[in-house]
Amino acid sequence: MTGAIVHEWLERFGGAENVVERLTGLFPDARLHALWNDAPDRFPPEGVSETWLARTPLRRRKALALPLEPLTWRHLGPSEAEWVLCSSHLFAHHARFSGPARRAPKYVYVHTPARYIWSPELDERGRSLPVRMASPPLRSVDRRRAHEAHSVVANSEAVRERIQRHWGVDAGVIHPPVEVDRFTGEYELDEPDAAALAALPSEYLLGASRFVSYKRLDLVIRSGVAAGLPVVLAGDGPESDALARLAADLGAQVHFVSRPSHALLVALFRRSVAFVFPAVEDFGIMPVEAMATGTPVIARDVGGTAETVLDGVSGALVPDFSETTVREAVDRVRGLPADGIVARARQFDATVFDRRIREWLPA
Repeated sequence: MTGAIVHEWLERFGGAENVVERLTGLFPDARLHALWNDAPDRFPPEGVSETWLARTPLRRRKALALPLEPLTWRHLGPSEAEWVLCSSHLFAHHARFSGPARRAPKYVYVHTPARYIWSPELDERGRSLPVRMASPPLRSVDRRRAHEAHSVVANSEAVRERIQRHWGVDAGVIHPPVEVDRFTGEYELDEPDAAALAALPSEYLLGASRFVSYKRLDLVIRSGVAAGLPVVLAGDGPESDALARLAADLGAQVHFVSRPSHALLVALFRRSVAFVFPAVEDFGIMPVEAMATGTPVIARDVGGTAETVLDGVSGALVPDFSETTVREAVDRVRGLPADGIVARARQFDATVFDRRIREWLPA
């Protein structure tokens, strides 16, 4: 059976892109459709159908493109697809083709109902004036289009509950794929990576992600101060300078590792006392990757991490990041057996995702 895979827009990095990459591997004959493709090295252009928005400056202005996207998804052109699989975190589940695919069953994998319009408290971009003005009519359309799906699954229980609350749709759950074996192996560091690792303290708390505000890396720095431990922040992004200023203001010992290689990231995980993940995520792939290295995770007891981190086995779930809470959490995760942490990570392995997807969409 020939299919079509639909995703919002394609970027070089991101958990949603990990899902799409896995889906294209499972269904290699399916055509991939996106509003635009900003990752040609990861998703070859010849294999991706872009929309008209890709030829406009709006591909760089997501908030301004927002009101045009629902209509764009409704006019994807002719397709012979016998099924349509939408990977949606905004409006991709609105997708509609002409031709035979117009009548094809639509399967929707939901990373989250659009945070911009449904949960602006979780995404500051939804608080901008243009988005706030566009949100009421968009919610009505979004809810109606969600009911077109033949079947819907969420990437976590937290998102499943959100789907029911916002769309009134019952959904299953298939957790995103994590390539656990990529993090359990041994890697030899090249000279620059070995030097970078050697320059770090013998133990520290680790934070790793894009340096953006909602990841709350400021709380990783404050956690280090509370626990009396140095902090290593791995990644890069627009909040770099603000994080450095905060570290200086607090007198915290913070080491920045910009864009580490995979081998260095694995080494950073393994040397750390714990991976600290304060963000409230829909799922959160990096905490599972940390667990795959045998590293305990300190994370919030809400959102996706409440499903992946097993308190007292693979880390500590906390209600907040106050000084007392952090100190107690660090004490609790020290000495947790690495084997049990890795075993927990394997429950979210990519092979589990593959099996669940094929059971859900028996193409």
